[in-house]
Amino acid sequence: MNVHEYQAKSLLKEYGVPVPRGGLATTPAEARQVGQDLGGGRLVVKAQVHAGGRGKAGGVKVVNSPQEAAAAAQEILNMTLVTHQTGPEGKVVRKVWVEEATDIERELYLAVVVDRGAERLAVMASSQGGMDIEEVAANNPEKIVTTRLEPGCPLWGFQARQLLFGCGLEAAHLRQGVPLVQNLTRLAWEKEASLVEINPLVLTAQGDLLALDAKINFDDSALFRHKEIAELKDPEETDPLERQAQSLGLNYIRLDGNVGTMVNGAGLAMATMDVIKMAGAAPANFLDVGGGANEEMIAQGFEIILGDPNVKAILINIFGGILRCDVLAAGVVAAARRVGVKVPLVVRLEGTNVEDGRRILNQSGLSFEVAATMSEAAQSIARLAA
Repeated sequence: MNVHEYQAKSLLKEYGVPVPRGGLATTPAEARQVGQDLGGGRLVVKAQVHAGGRGKAGGVKVVNSPQEAAAAAQEILNMTLVTHQTGPEGKVVRKVWVEEATDIERELYLAVVVDRGAERLAVMASSQGGMDIEEVAANNPEKIVTTRLEPGCPLWGFQARQLLFGCGLEAAHLRQGVPLVQNLTRLAWEKEASLVEINPLVLTAQGDLLALDAKINFDDSALFRHKEIAELKDPEETDPLERQAQSLGLNYIRLDGNVGTMVNGAGLAMATMDVIKMAGAAPANFLDVGGGANEEMIAQGFEIILGDPNVKAILINIFGGILRCDVLAAGVVAAARRVGVKVPLVVRLEGTNVEDGRRILNQSGLSFEVAATMSEAAQSIARLAA
């Protein structure tokens, strides 16, 4: 689960990581009031969406007064912000964060991430702040300093000092820098975050360290232990079809292809998307209806898939184990009639009572194509989608 910058900064502040003073606004008038509350002067108005690259897309503006903050908010609010992370459809801006401008001396990078290979938290720092860390890793890997936490242990002071010295900071900055890095790591550990990133972490002209931007991702599987974090979720930042599927208890993720998929089992769903790509087509979604799929769930799955206007054909790939293929086939036929599916359908069944299931599909009077293998199904769906 992602959170907005303003929510991430609130958590950083709670853990003793210094952030600029600021306030949230949903209207130009509110932006002006926040600017006045901050004492006027130079301000920064920042679009609040779950995506990076906002500045390059026109979602961050530096202004010189509360009145200019209101004008900037007027321009940013309700715009569709398109960045390298939003995709071409972009994201609608519904709120802005107004904060004090900062006199920046240097920009650094600091993050805590889950190192899945090492099976522990890793703390990364770089003197190349304000840039994509992937770009730094590709072009200047020596600029990234990394240390890892031992299981059950905090980040020790000597580790924090190594990171800070690795960024080119001096001994004078350690008094503030060491607890900052340790507190950031404690936040990641206690809130079970998969990423806590400050980019940039700035050294101000006054010699202070300040988190100028913040991004935090949380482990969805741990949210039941952190109700206060789960409450931060912004439903407006979720794809509408994904929200609808979640409300129905379906595992659905929207993709950018044109072949809708309906599968029972996450592993089979991943394999199905692979064979679709190998056949020269592209999946429009991941949809796992589970091992207990019935007519109602299949009908709901059809409605979700067909809610995506890019879908030109649908591939149903079912392995009948606990639930027999004949029962599944009857459910598919009934659901297709009920929903009124107008796009081509390819169905591949395998498992218990598979021959009975295929006979039900072939005798349904509907325009199914029934495939015997995954490869055959993928070739058929690629042809139909094209």
